[in-house]
Amino acid sequence: MTSSSTPGLARFNTLADDQATAALHEVCASAAWGTAIVSRRPYTTVDDLLSASDAATAALTTQDLADAMAGHPPIGRPKPGDPSSAREQRGMSDATDELRAEMLELNLAYQERFGHVFLICATGATGEQMRDALKSRIGNSPEQERGHVRTELGRINRIRLTRLVTEDASQQGA
Repeated sequence: MTSSSTPGLARFNTLADDQATAALHEVCASAAWGTAIVSRRPYTTVDDLLSASDAATAALTTQDLADAMAGHPPIGRPKPGDPSSAREQRGMSDATDELRAEMLELNLAYQERFGHVFLICATGATGEQMRDALKSRIGNSPEQERGHVRTELGRINRIRLTRLVTEDASQQGA
């Protein structure tokens, strides 16, 4: 997003490892991903951090991907008290009861087929767009779907990391 350093990036670079790991766990629930990001500090630019995130996401094993997905609630049911999932799933906030019911049914079918939640970068997407993506991906093979999940996770991680290091510390929970 930006090629320059920010006060938030400088703050992230100077956090103790356990504090940085905790902050990164809010971005991505995969411990392997967080460890990879922490181990490469300090970052000179936000772009460097995002490139490290891309590399760490690409290196995730199947189990690491499962760990990452476990941190994401189903579309249409953001985690109570989690401003990130509520913000990211804003496109479902005005969904009709019919669309909510359809998403619940599709989410359950997807979860039964693949063994994990449907993962999509929901930021900026409407409820209908998320439903259509779910409908189109439910027929994928497990291998195809892992590729989609990895791509979507990478997009989510980039958005969350950028927010982590570019927003004022007082706005982090907003």
